[in-house]
Parts: sequence; C-alpha cells; structure tokens
Amino acid sequence: MTLETQLIRTKHEQISGDDMELNWLYLDLNSYFASVEQQLQPKLQSKPVAIVPTMTDATCAIAASYEAKAYGVKTGTMIYEAKKICPELICVQANHENYVKYHHIILAEIDKHIPIEIISSIDEVACKLIGSQKNEKEARKIANNIKIGIQNNVGQYIRCSIGIAPNRFLAKTASNLEKPNGLQVLYSKDIPERIKHFKLSDLTGIGKAMEYRLNKSGILSIQELYNISPKHMRKIWGNVQGEKFWYMLRGKEIADIKTKRKTIGHSHVLEPKWRLIELAKKVMLRLLLKAASRLRRMEYYCSCLSLSIRTEKNIRLGGKSKFYRACDNKKLQEEATKIWNQLTKKQKFKQIKKISITLYNLKKKSDLHPELFQDSNKKITLNINRFETLSKTMDNINTRFGRDSITLGGLPNKIKSFSGTRIAFTRIPDKQEFYE
Repeated sequence: MTLETQLIRTKHEQISGDDMELNWLYLDLNSYFASVEQQLQPKLQSKPVAIVPTMTDATCAIAASYEAKAYGVKTGTMIYEAKKICPELICVQANHENYVKYHHIILAEIDKHIPIEIISSIDEVACKLIGSQKNEKEARKIANNIKIGIQNNVGQYIRCSIGIAPNRFLAKTASNLEKPNGLQVLYSKDIPERIKHFKLSDLTGIGKAMEYRLNKSGILSIQELYNISPKHMRKIWGNVQGEKFWYMLRGKEIADIKTKRKTIGHSHVLEPKWRLIELAKKVMLRLLLKAASRLRRMEYYCSCLSLSIRTEKNIRLGGKSKFYRACDNKKLQEEATKIWNQLTKKQKFKQIKKISITLYNLKKKSDLHPELFQDSNKKITLNINRFETLSKTMDNINTRFGRDSITLGGLPNKIKSFSGTRIAFTRIPDKQEFYE
C-alpha cells in the first residue's frame, strides 16, 4: 500500500476515534553514550562528561552527560567551546563496541516485559501495546517495570525516559516531555496544549531546513503548526510527507514505507597525527576495506564508488568511479586509489581533515542473472571469482583472530586504533562489524 492510499483511507476515518486508546510505548535512553561510560568508570560518575570521536579540542561532543548538559554542553558543541563554559569537563573517546554491547543487554531486559516492535536507533526502541496493555494503568506498570529492570539488571547509571501514546510519533514526543528518567502519557486530545512549549524542531521530522520553510510560511509555534490544514502542510513540505505529518500529529498511525538499501559507506574525521596526505591515504584504504567487508557480508555487489575529502582549510574535494560490479578488495582498492591520486595530485593543500567512502549502485547477489556471454569471458570470470574468494577468506580470518589480522598491503599497527566501528544514531552496527 502506498502512502497516498493510506492517506485516502485515513481521511474516511474519525480523527477523534483513537483519542482514548494507547497503542505505543516509546523508550529513549538518556545521554546513552555518556551514561554507559559512567556505568563502566566509577571515576566519571556525577561528573560532567563529553564523549568525543577523537581526543582533540578541535572536535565536537557526540554525547554529553546530564552534569555536562547543566553547563550548556550538548551534542555538537565544539570541545574548545565546551571547556570554556565547563572547565571541569572530562572528555572520553567513544568506545562504540561497549555501546553496542549494552544496547543488546538493554534490549534483552526490555524484552522480559514487552516485545520490541521497532529498534529506532542505538538508544531508542518502540513497543506495540496490545489487549489490556492499552489501558493507561497497565501501560504505566509495564513502563515502570522496565525502568526497575534496567536499574537492577543493567546499571544504575543507565536511565531512560518513556512515552506512551496512540501512535509512535506521539509516543516519541511524550518521551521528550520529561528528561531524565521520565514517564509521560500523551493522548491525542492533549495536543497541542501539552507540547505548545516545544520548539518546532523538537518534533521528529522537523529539521533546520523544514523549520526555516515553516517560519517562511508564517508558522512559528506548535499551535500555529497544529492549526493549518493537511493541504497547507503538504504544500509546505512539498510532498505527501507533509500530509502524513498532519495525521501523525493527531495520533493517527501511518505505516512506514519499506525502503531498499542504496549505499554502504564510512567516513572519518582524522586525528592531527594522521592528516598528512600519505598517512591519510592509509586511513582511506582502511575505511574502504571496512566498507568492502560489509558489502560482502550483506551479499551485495556495487558498481560505483565515491570518495570525498575535506582539507585543513575546509575545502571539499570529491570524485567517483563507475565499473563492472564488484565486491572484492582488489578491484575496489584500485578504483579508490585512482580517485585519491586525482584528488591529491598537484594540489596545494598538505593535510586532510576528513575522508568519506561510499559504495553504491548496489545489487543483491541473489538478484544477479548469469552472464549471456559468460563462456567467452571465462578467464575474466575466474579471476573475479578468485579475488572474491580471497577477500572472503580474509574476512573469515579477521573474524576469527581479530580485526586487521590480515590485510591487503601494508597496514601499520598504529592505524588499527582509529578503525573501530562507529555508530550513527540511526544505525546500530552488527556485532560482526567490530571484526571488519
């Protein structure tokens, strides 16, 4: 069913029909990365902590403890600025493997109390309420039991805010009403009154660009947003998502549209010691090997590769390459090296701050058809298969004996420290990625 069809069906339903029905419980872990570090390191407990990708003042906080937030330090705050407003700030380099480990421990605890329907991110999950669970008293009981279970069985520094509402959108909104360690129930009839103090950008789906569009249309508050028509909201959004947002704001549930994976990639902000061009190239190749390993594990081939760099003067340069579908390290490294040489040859810059690698035009191995003239290209096909087999053998060795036990070409030991798996908040890495 398309989103258009869903909206047509929704228009024929009574909007107020679900006002008193609670369908979702949404759990948001508070200052998750910082809380895990405080749980693991007693010396950090009750201290202002910022989690950083690299140990330099030129980076920004990717998470902050509530003690740090009290000073105004938040996600995205530059560390040199954070230290000015919070001189006692303790910076901790992110340990993503621990965050994934705790993520799975927390999921197991939640699952003791209610099945998890959707894992939204590393620190957010949504659970569907059924039967008697839709009753507010019962839903609150489940939420409190989850909180107690996490405190007792995971760690006292791991806290969460829980929202309960008719749809997933409002349940997430409710989880933001009280932090840290909150529990709030939000009915459709409570909107917009109970969230009128929110900024527009506090609502999921409204980023800076959309907030600007809304402001340009004369909409500056939650009340004004609530008052406009579905047609008007669709016009501002520029597509059907605007009308979807109108219904979600009123407690209606509209199913997610399934999407196909389009890219696999990695990016990295380099520590100062790795920013010289020749050293940065080694980082680029390591990122490529990691992306290639994920590509094979997910049973994809790609036929396009893009590489972009950002120099010490924040100049962005990039290039891309198209080729016959591949998933082996040899071919992908050849293509990446060609682009790298084009980007860095005869350039005036000396240092590189950031590198991004993306593999795209993905095809599932199971979707590929036998080649029409495979026999005439038998030698080429055998070579491709041989390189694929070699790459997969390398993957297996690294899984068994540890990341970078075997690599393509020389890889200094020191580079291993940078190449750990990173977490985007909307994507939880598979455990396998910590071996890639």
